[in-house]
Amino acid sequence: MKLTGSYQINLEKQKVWNALNDSEVLKQVIPGCKEFKKNSDTEFTATATNKIGPFNATFTGDIELKDLNPPNSYKITGSGNSPVGFASGEATVRLEDHEGGTKLTYSVEANVGGKIAQVGSRLIDMTAKKMAYVFFGKFSELIAPQLPTAKSQDKIEKFIAIKKNIFKPLNKTLIYSIIGSCLAIIGYYFLV
Repeated sequence: MKLTGSYQINLEKQKVWNALNDSEVLKQVIPGCKEFKKNSDTEFTATATNKIGPFNATFTGDIELKDLNPPNSYKITGSGNSPVGFASGEATVRLEDHEGGTKLTYSVEANVGGKIAQVGSRLIDMTAKKMAYVFFGKFSELIAPQLPTAKSQDKIEKFIAIKKNIFKPLNKTLIYSIIGSCLAIIGYYFLV
């Protein structure tokens, strides 16, 4: 399976590079990460639990950084095992100055095997895309949080005002009626 993507991060390239090499930052952004241990400047051990189809898999594996070209690019290779299978792969990460910040581009190739491979390539691809989206999204938010603009702040305030006005007149009886109706529809759906 192959994945590619990019993110615009509103931070200078050197700071993005430093964050990509910070084990505490990586532990926070790896989906389901329980442990992330730095063994050397380029080698790490990680444990992460994620749901892949019907499996709730806990992978423990080794990660190594290769082809380091600070602060422009590197390659991450890794492999991990779990009771339901194994995964291995590599990702090339590139950083370039772009629009007053840094454009992070990634290309990932991954392989899975064992019971987990039986769930089908489409489901595995969807899970991998979601994990990449979560990883790079959390990474971007963590190291360079977006400050709300005056326009977005106005939209947020209008949404809150509308929400208050919609739910203000609802009384408990109406709320219980809505919940009861939803439960009845769900029950009917599963019983029929």
